[in-house]
Amino acid sequence: MNKVIIVLVAVVMTACGTTDEVIGQDKEQAIRDFIAVRQLPEVDKIRTASQDSFKEIDAWFVIYKTRKDAYLFEFARACYELINDEIVADQRWGGNTIRARFDTLRGCRINQIYALTEAELVELEDIGESPGSRN
Repeated sequence: MNKVIIVLVAVVMTACGTTDEVIGQDKEQAIRDFIAVRQLPEVDKIRTASQDSFKEIDAWFVIYKTRKDAYLFEFARACYELINDEIVADQRWGGNTIRARFDTLRGCRINQIYALTEAELVELEDIGESPGSRN
């Protein structure tokens, strides 16, 4: 009986340890599905200004907001630099532009840039949230 309890506890502990990883993979796949279903238009470059901001969705994606527009950035690899306190300098080929496949955000190469409408922006910000979790 004790062996059964020990095995059950070990299984539960293992499952708890991988839950965050599974949730992260599910969120990443949900965003990729969102891009495919919505057929988000891809852009090669965007104009930037000093008031621009970004919000991390997960390790692969951020929402980048300019004064007038919003964009979804997809990184070439998982970008864990975003969650670190250390700020890594951005690398830009041109002054006030960000180019897909050439420039970086906090040290992570931007693979693709997608233009977002207001409705798509709201929907993306809610991906991975359970209903009522923001109340």
